[in-house]
Amino acid sequence: MKQKLIHTPEGVRDIYNRECARKSILQENLHHLLKTYGYHGIETPTFEFFDIFSREIGTTPSKDLYKFFDREGNTLVLRPDITPSIARCAAKYYGDETFPVRLCYMGNTFINNSSYQGRLKESTQLGAELIGDNSVAADAEILALVVNALKVAGLKEFQIGVGHVDFFRGLVSAADLQEETEQELMELIFNKNFFGVEELLDSLHLSKELKELFAMLGNICMSQEMILRAKELSSGFPVILHALERLEELAGVLKCYGVEKYISIELGMLSSYHYYTGIIFAGYTFGSGEPIVKGGRYDQLLNYFGKDAPSIGFAVVIDQLMAALSRQKIKIPVNDNGILIVYQREKQEDAIREAELQRGQGNFVSLAAWEEGRSQEEYQSYALRMHMTDVRFLK
Repeated sequence: MKQKLIHTPEGVRDIYNRECARKSILQENLHHLLKTYGYHGIETPTFEFFDIFSREIGTTPSKDLYKFFDREGNTLVLRPDITPSIARCAAKYYGDETFPVRLCYMGNTFINNSSYQGRLKESTQLGAELIGDNSVAADAEILALVVNALKVAGLKEFQIGVGHVDFFRGLVSAADLQEETEQELMELIFNKNFFGVEELLDSLHLSKELKELFAMLGNICMSQEMILRAKELSSGFPVILHALERLEELAGVLKCYGVEKYISIELGMLSSYHYYTGIIFAGYTFGSGEPIVKGGRYDQLLNYFGKDAPSIGFAVVIDQLMAALSRQKIKIPVNDNGILIVYQREKQEDAIREAELQRGQGNFVSLAAWEEGRSQEEYQSYALRMHMTDVRFLK
């Protein structure tokens, strides 16, 4: 029974020792970067009313939520996504604000994935939301912040794929696809099965223009020439054309930030979150099969909470980022200048006084009373295990 008690449930894990220290430093560095861009911290509850993440809002399916009840019988859920919570807060506390609001957060999310997926059911996210600005400049600021966040983390090789939800939605509308066909197409795109996409499209008897536009869903890096060609083909489809023009304008602003080499236009970019209305993006690097960062524009989400405010944001998945850093052998420097003061019982007062003096100077100090039968070497070995480089004996 005691052995069973020391284990965690499936899908969650303990983080301790050096890994915990590295995670804390990574989070502090990223949070500091967000503050330099003018983002203000906000904390939301770990659990919310079920309706905050309902199907109408378009977040996680009900079957993947951790649900429970309060004393009054209300259905509550552990948050699977922090953006709807931020939207609720923005509507509540900044309801009358007509200028942009910049908020940043850090917290854990909970999704009850199937065990065969091999994903963590609890993960840490750090993110930012720019509320009340529907401009391309806001899109560019968020993407520049994403790039700089990954650079601050230590990554050197990564790519942010950027798409626009209206490119796909416009194609579906122009082709007059049935809902069943649309779902099948989305499934094929999610699985990167573009041969299957081609076969499906061949069976639909589309116009030459639409066929060529649909084929562009498989391009993971659209060049300027390809964007121009797509604009020519979509001249009769205003929704598609507007999406392409937005992406083209965005690419120009990103050059001002000097981050364009990290950005690629991917017209096949899709998201399972239905509240996205404009650009969407996801970041990948070596050593991580899952996105290390994801986000997009959600201009209608705050309407559910009573505030009309276009918004855009992103979330860095800290656990995926740390795994990628580890696999790429990128180290997060951890300060190992701790001091261990080992003292005889009669020297306790001197030891405490010395420890307080050192702590006042910003040093990390641990105290240990000398135990009979232990050697200096044992205390030195203990100090190394606890990552303290300086051992002082008071006898």
